[in-house]
Amino acid sequence: MRPPTILAPQNSDKGDPFVIEEILAEAGEKMEKTIEATKTEFAKVRTGRVNPAIFSGLTAEYYGAPTPLQQLVSFNVEDARTVKIVPFDVTALAAIEKALRDSDLGVNPSNDGAAIRVVMPEMTAERRKEYTKLVNHKAEEARISIRNVRRHAKTAIDKLVKDSEIGEDEGARAEKELDAQTKKHIDQVDALYKHKEAELLEV
Repeated sequence: MRPPTILAPQNSDKGDPFVIEEILAEAGEKMEKTIEATKTEFAKVRTGRVNPAIFSGLTAEYYGAPTPLQQLVSFNVEDARTVKIVPFDVTALAAIEKALRDSDLGVNPSNDGAAIRVVMPEMTAERRKEYTKLVNHKAEEARISIRNVRRHAKTAIDKLVKDSEIGEDEGARAEKELDAQTKKHIDQVDALYKHKEAELLEV
C-alpha cells in the first residue's frame, strides 16, 4: 500500500487580513514611541518656569557608577525659578552638587549640608529664541521619524499586493488607514511644538 501523499503547507498569510493589521499596529506603535520620545525631549528644554525634567539628562557618581539624578534625589519646586534638591542618601550630596555645577544649565547650586538649592538664571529674549529653534528642530526630527515609519509600512503593504498576498483594494484601504495614522501623529507633534513654543515665549 502506497503511503499517503503529504502536500506542502500553503502560505497561511495569503489573503490574511491579520498581516495588514500587524503592519499597521507596528507602525502605530513606532509612531507612538516617537511621540513619547518627543515629549521627553521637550520636557528637558527649560522655560521661564523651573521644571524637574530639565535635570533628567544629568548623572552623578554614586558608589563608583554614573547614576541618573532622578534616582538619587527628590525635587521640590519652591517658586518659578527655584528648586530644592534633596538626596535620598546625604553621602551623595557632593557628587550631586558637582553634577549640577558641571552641567550646561548655567546654575550655581547652593549646598546647605542636607539639600541643594538651585536658582535658574533669568531667561533672556535671545535664550528663548535659541530654545525655540532647538524645539523646532526636535519637532522636525519627530515628523521625519514618523514619515519614515509610514514609508517602511507602505513598502510592506505594496509588497503584499505585488506578491498577491492581498488584493489591490485591501492594499488601498490599508494605505488609507496608514495615512490617517501618520496625520494623527504628525498633528500631535505640531500640537506639542506649539504648546512648548508658547511656554518658551511666555514672559
